[in-house]
Amino acid sequence: MIDANLNRSSEGLRVLEDVARFLLNNTELSQRLKTLRHDLARDTKSLSLGLLCGRDAEHDVGRPRSKDRELITEATPLQGLLDLVTANAKRVEEALRVIEEVAKLPEMNSLLNSTRFEQTRFALYALERDLFSKISRRDKTDRIAGLYVILDRQFLVGRHELEVAKQIIDGGARVIQLRDKQSKNGELLLVAQQLKERCSQAGVLFIVNDYLDLALAVGADGLHIGQDDLPLHVARRELPIDRIIGCSVTTSSQATKAQNEGADYIAVGSVFPTTTKKEAIVVGVDTIIELKRTISTPLVAIGGINESNVAEVVAAGADAVAVVSAVLSGRDVKGAVHKLVTKMNLAREKCQTQ
Repeated sequence: MIDANLNRSSEGLRVLEDVARFLLNNTELSQRLKTLRHDLARDTKSLSLGLLCGRDAEHDVGRPRSKDRELITEATPLQGLLDLVTANAKRVEEALRVIEEVAKLPEMNSLLNSTRFEQTRFALYALERDLFSKISRRDKTDRIAGLYVILDRQFLVGRHELEVAKQIIDGGARVIQLRDKQSKNGELLLVAQQLKERCSQAGVLFIVNDYLDLALAVGADGLHIGQDDLPLHVARRELPIDRIIGCSVTTSSQATKAQNEGADYIAVGSVFPTTTKKEAIVVGVDTIIELKRTISTPLVAIGGINESNVAEVVAAGADAVAVVSAVLSGRDVKGAVHKLVTKMNLAREKCQTQ
């Protein structure tokens, strides 16, 4: 029993570790799973020889036969990566519970510490949740690319939000963020609901700036917060597991902290001087280059970006570019968006050929 369940545990942990490493490219989760696997091997090393001597896989009554394997495969097909993670996490958790209970027997408690297996099991519960969270948000995170338009209502000067959003979408933007630091949330609710519906129909991500309650109320794809807003780890805890969260930073240390606390993307700026936020710290293009070397989450450049400098920002490595006045200050919003998207695509193609 111990031998079979140790094998199940180590095999399942290896699958989960490789998912974190190769599919999610997540160093932290990969390392946590690797540590669990190594600790398990260390805690049972003294039993290795005895377990091998007692192994009789050929005559195991639970050994799958060809016909049985076909029936099992047909009955429990995996539908995707989430199913793979869930199946292997449950496999390890169940195996650890078996070893934990066996370790409590009088003839075994001098060889195995049941408390250690209990602790490992509970550690895996947390890891399963974290893996599930990352995978369920992966599609949305992958869509943080291209042009990211901040629909700041103070820049609309009488224009209707839905009409402006239509122009933004028709121009080729990939993400729309609703920002309004003056109106009350009750007033914003209907606007946010309408924008969410329009974005969903068009396959565009809809993000709410600052207001967690508003993001939850309308089922937004995500929330964006700054350094002075609700702490990131609190917002991450309150958001549904499949919603993304972005965080604004100005330094490498802030970016690393945000990534470690669960940010799905990082917005860095102000890259250039901007009239939108006159008090903003200007970080320059070099900060984008630096952050691309230190963080693995998508990087959104923001602040003072326009048609004349967007290519420089893309060349520095920004995954997405966030703009406000560059598209909202004129009447032809669709045209302004299209020009920026075209410039970004050309700059990206140029980088790929160099």
